[in-house]
Amino acid sequence: MKITDAHFVISAVSPNQYPNDALPEIALVGRSNVGKSSLINCLIRRKSLARTSSKPGKTQTLNYYRINQSFYFVDLPGYGFAKVSKKVKEEWGRMIESYLRNRKELRLVIQLIDVRHPPTKDDQDMYRWLTHYQIPTLVVATKADKIPRGKWQKHMKIVKETLEMNKQDPGVLFSAETAQGRDEIWSYLMDYINRH
Repeated sequence: MKITDAHFVISAVSPNQYPNDALPEIALVGRSNVGKSSLINCLIRRKSLARTSSKPGKTQTLNYYRINQSFYFVDLPGYGFAKVSKKVKEEWGRMIESYLRNRKELRLVIQLIDVRHPPTKDDQDMYRWLTHYQIPTLVVATKADKIPRGKWQKHMKIVKETLEMNKQDPGVLFSAETAQGRDEIWSYLMDYINRH
């Protein structure tokens, strides 16, 4: 995928702020600090289009990035250990659930899991929820460069088993540092972006 144009469009908190140009959308979900921004930047080969932060919970809105004028990446607030109040977490939950269930432009959800650790209860709940609503999901196991190559398959197996993934459900091992898995992810994305 050759990226000729990529830019940030809007931080949205409600449906009336979502873009209305009917372009396909690929949403990214995952725990705070799992590497959603790094994945976007790596896929489009830009250093800092999506802002990365060392502070968990920095993304509190749905951040829209338009790519090649043909589709959007939508970065959703991270779940998990963000230091925010219960009320704010509930608001995020409602906003994310409403988006994932009702957005007809949504083609695919990329769920990011830190491959170094077994998926958390939040990861499991999110995957179950997406599966329950039959929302197409690609599981991407991030930070592959942080574990020895010889342990990749073992860690990937733990991810798949903990999430109770079906055999045919795709899972990709990814590293933003080495770009491992980038082409594989693009091939999945193009398949969904080109569906009408």
